[in-house]
Amino acid sequence: MKRKFLSLLMAVALTGSLLAGCGSTKQAESTNSSAAPSSTAASTQAAETSAGDAGTAKPLTGGGSKIVYIITPSHSNPFFKTEAEAAAAKAKALGYEVKTVSHDDDPTKQAELFDTAISEKAAAIICDNAGSDATVAAVKKARDNNIPTFLIDREINESGIAISQIVANNYQGAKAVAEIFVEAMGEKGKYAELLGKESDTNAGVRSKAFHEVIDQYSDMKLVATQTANWEQTEAYTKMETILQSNPDIKGVICGNDTMAMGAAAAIKAAGLKGIAIIGVDGSDDVRDAIKAGDITATALQQAALISEMAVEQADKYLKTGATGADEKQLVDCIAITKDNADKLSAFKFSK
Repeated sequence: MKRKFLSLLMAVALTGSLLAGCGSTKQAESTNSSAAPSSTAASTQAAETSAGDAGTAKPLTGGGSKIVYIITPSHSNPFFKTEAEAAAAKAKALGYEVKTVSHDDDPTKQAELFDTAISEKAAAIICDNAGSDATVAAVKKARDNNIPTFLIDREINESGIAISQIVANNYQGAKAVAEIFVEAMGEKGKYAELLGKESDTNAGVRSKAFHEVIDQYSDMKLVATQTANWEQTEAYTKMETILQSNPDIKGVICGNDTMAMGAAAAIKAAGLKGIAIIGVDGSDDVRDAIKAGDITATALQQAALISEMAVEQADKYLKTGATGADEKQLVDCIAITKDNADKLSAFKFSK
């Protein structure tokens, strides 16, 4: 029965049916295509949404230049590098000058970068933010200076100040790979969890979705939980510690692919095999690890698609005063296993 349910869920994930509403509370189901964002939901990520230009009687027209600022976390992470490159390519193709910078997950540095964008009269800001609460003031300041902000990957804890918030459907994606994890574990055994950065809404969303699936199986036992802050080296160290106390674990659930790679390396260094590992992101490194049998599955966040959507909506908004879409939008994740890993490259999935 569980295998039938898994097949159904995989089919849903791969054909792009959207499950709405990731954020800090529960998501509900929707049936829109993953090629476009969902416009209905029932959570803080998708509920209480307003149109992309709602909340302002007079649309923002930009600072006056043709500069699009693209602000993301460090490009040392291939996911964020892909975001920046995809957004920059699309903006240049649409005739904008591009400035690509990183806040390194530092809210203070992010605020300074917003100030720079404002001083240079940016037309628009595309941002993968440095904190759901810490970013609110920066977006408001840009808005007060007539510069629209389009958020990608991570939402903020306020609606009506950014024009768009386009994020991967983390809830749907995490549930999809959790089903694969349960199957790989044979519905029983001890497992550990590596959590992402606590200030990032996505960390809580993914963990909650994992457990909504796994906790239904009474023979699966969570024996250790550690925060590794999205980092591979930290995940390696935390996994080493977990293995010392729990050498008989059979699985690890990881909030992102970078931590999954760290966990897999620690497990290999310990001489252990056959341990199920899942992550979220869809990096090429994890794709290769899946093909090699070192990692079980990941949920691909379509980083390039999301970034391109944000730039396209920025361009449309600057030209027409509206995006034609809700502020908060979800794009489905795709479950990646050995069966379809060859179709993944640079956070893009070839159907």
